[in-house]
Amino acid sequence: MKKTKLALLAGAAALAPLAATAATAGADHHAEASAVPRYTAEQFYESNSYSTGSSWARNFTLDGDHVLVRSDETGVHNIYLMPVGGGAMTPLTASTDDARYPIGFFPGDDRLLFTGNAGGNELWQLYVRELDGTVRDLTEGTEHRAGAFGWSADGKSLYIGTNERDASVSDIYKVDLEDYSRELVWQNPGGLNIAELSEDGRWLVLSKSNSSADNDLFLVDLAADGAEPKLLTDLPGNTSNSSYGFDPDGGRLYYGTDAHGEFRQVWGYDLATGEHVKVHEADWDVTAYGFSPEGKYLYRVINADGLGDVTLIDRASGREVALPGLPQGNLVGARFDEDNDRVMVALGSDTSPTDLYMVDLGEGTTTRLTTALNPAIDEAHLVPGTMVRFASYDDLEIPGILYRPHGASADNPAPAVVYVHGGPGGQTGHGYNPSIQHLVNAGYAVYGINNRGSSGYGKTFYHMDDKRHGEADLDDVTASAAWLKSLDWVADDRIAIMGGSYGGYMTAAALAFRPEVFDAGINIFGVTNWVRTLESIPAWWGPARAALYDELGDPAVDGERLRAISPLFHASNIVKPMLVVQGANDPRVLQVESDELVEAVRANDVPVNYVLFDDEGHGFSKKANRIAASEAYVAFLDEHIGTD
Repeated sequence: MKKTKLALLAGAAALAPLAATAATAGADHHAEASAVPRYTAEQFYESNSYSTGSSWARNFTLDGDHVLVRSDETGVHNIYLMPVGGGAMTPLTASTDDARYPIGFFPGDDRLLFTGNAGGNELWQLYVRELDGTVRDLTEGTEHRAGAFGWSADGKSLYIGTNERDASVSDIYKVDLEDYSRELVWQNPGGLNIAELSEDGRWLVLSKSNSSADNDLFLVDLAADGAEPKLLTDLPGNTSNSSYGFDPDGGRLYYGTDAHGEFRQVWGYDLATGEHVKVHEADWDVTAYGFSPEGKYLYRVINADGLGDVTLIDRASGREVALPGLPQGNLVGARFDEDNDRVMVALGSDTSPTDLYMVDLGEGTTTRLTTALNPAIDEAHLVPGTMVRFASYDDLEIPGILYRPHGASADNPAPAVVYVHGGPGGQTGHGYNPSIQHLVNAGYAVYGINNRGSSGYGKTFYHMDDKRHGEADLDDVTASAAWLKSLDWVADDRIAIMGGSYGGYMTAAALAFRPEVFDAGINIFGVTNWVRTLESIPAWWGPARAALYDELGDPAVDGERLRAISPLFHASNIVKPMLVVQGANDPRVLQVESDELVEAVRANDVPVNYVLFDDEGHGFSKKANRIAASEAYVAFLDEHIGTD
């Protein structure tokens, strides 16, 4: 019942001495701009998106002939069966409006467990596709959230969590797989999030957010009378801890912690003796650690300066196992068959969307199952990102990924866009981003900044912006604009800023608080009024509220400071053109955030374009809407900072 996903974080920078070289090198490796056609947003998004089901559930059919695949080839994410050797997919869901995401097949048959929500409202529901194709809703209501935590060891039950009793917390139920009746297993006393449940249903791992810098893990023995949570991470100081799951025999829990250094290490907790043992450490965060079915293979993933370093080990021999025949790129998922002979790998790169490959470990062969990139696009026309650091306002080195358009040179300087990730605390990583490639293809340089407060660079860097949002982080963004202007192939009078969520906030903040730095901004569902946003946090965030308040401020206590960093209250300062894009169903950044900012900036007689999607939430799941948004980005930039 392993739930740790084999996934990579990416997006750090090259070593500082290489930064200037990477940023200012001649364009000999680029094609002439005139030789590269200008593709449309639709062409970029006609590339398909492929992914797998959950890591803890079976992704191969019982007969081993097919695998689960998620794809948006119809414009909406749906679930398909694909032959293990590749070929035509058979649809298992056919939603035309809301995305459907696979979890996996049942233990004893090919019934399918999957999930989805309505219009991006993040109220996740659980569904079963029966063998006859009919669909059953396991959630018992649409006004609460439900999630799956694994099958019982005997394969007769499913453990689920739902917040139907109390919107702020989830309780655990055991669902019978024959008649779908259920019984309460554990009632949440409050303040705790469900992290892990052992396959035998005995051990429950919980997490609790104490602050933005400190969280704890608790262990509950559900077989004991009272089943009280026991503090597992009794560690000094502020520490970040997360569960990686149990080993195959159930005797040890693995968890990640940064209690012993800057980066996350793997530690093991012996359930019988209570002993904690260090298992693995690296010079970067260990982002995943787990096992294949029955424990034949051990895998671990390290975020090595933003590039995923994946190691697969045969536990019997202790030797590393190669994954042969895979192209260079980021491995973002791996799903083993029940015999551990085959593994379906999801792998992508900056210039290629994620594709699926079938690796036969016994034969040492690899079969490519999908070709995600639209055949109308020549991959050679796309641009890989380069990891680059620059010195910020206080000489702190800030990493990011720089995309240089074909043909950009001192004689033909390109306008630039500073791209700010979501969060707070996210990371700009490698991988195919059709919006970025669309911008670069249209002639815009893009710098995906990982300002202080971003993850992946150690806990000190991560917490440098706590209660300094709109200040320390914004100064990094401002410094990145000055650095870009120093590059001879960048047009120093045409630099924009854009981002979504926290990146959207940074965009609006830059235009409001540093009104002369950027020439235009694209705010994608960004926070504009922190007081309202923090007061309207959805109930199901529950225990995470304390950590968010600790990082940003409690509106009841820090209201004055939060208003001071909220762009809405300083919109009169905005003098540069702005594009705002919003989902009407967004439960995190409410539509009113964008409505009010647009109205306020228009009162300044400043050009403002507003794109509102009635059927989206926090992020755009429908291909048609993603195309429309990307078209709007390029059209807006063409109008206001141009490439001519």
